[in-house]
Order: sequence, then structure tokens, then C-alpha cells
Amino acid sequence: MFRKLHNPGAATVTIYIDGCAVTAEAGESIAAVMLRQPTGWSRTTSISQSQRAPYCMMGVCFECLVAVDGKGSLQGCLTPVRDGMRVTRQQGRRSLSA
Repeated sequence: MFRKLHNPGAATVTIYIDGCAVTAEAGESIAAVMLRQPTGWSRTTSISQSQRAPYCMMGVCFECLVAVDGKGSLQGCLTPVRDGMRVTRQQGRRSLSA
């Protein structure tokens, strides 16, 4: 659905989305990278488990919530990628440890 416009000379990084290696450009948001994937959704709702995708891309709607390196409920649209980061799609509501 979406594709990245080529930026010559931009540094690339590798992130892992649900365990799959994905190449991204340094400075991109996680949400932008996820929208380019074959399955562009980032989380499921807590009641119906329906898939939701990034929407506003500016931190207002909270549809882009993901877990990064084990920390849940981060806004993917406001979180820049970094090399080696592990992103997982958030399933339902965030589980909190005691």
C-alpha cells in the first residue's frame, strides 16, 4: 500500500518486526515502516481483537501502539527506528507486570 521514497545517502538500519528483519532509514518512525509491510497493522483492540493501523501519524489517535524491546504501549508514530530494535504488534491491551 505504501512505499518509501528513495533518499540517496540515507543511513539504513535493521529492525525486527515480530521477529522478521526489516530495513529502514535512520530517522523514520516505526509506524511509517510498519505501514510499508504486507500487513500494515500495529495493534489489535482489547475487546474485539480487530486490527488497527497507524492513522494520524502525529501522536493524537493512539492507533499505532506497539511494544519495543519488551516495553508496551509506545506510540510508533513518535518513536524513531534504531538499529536492532525489536518491535512487536500489541495484542489487545498492554499487560502490566506486578
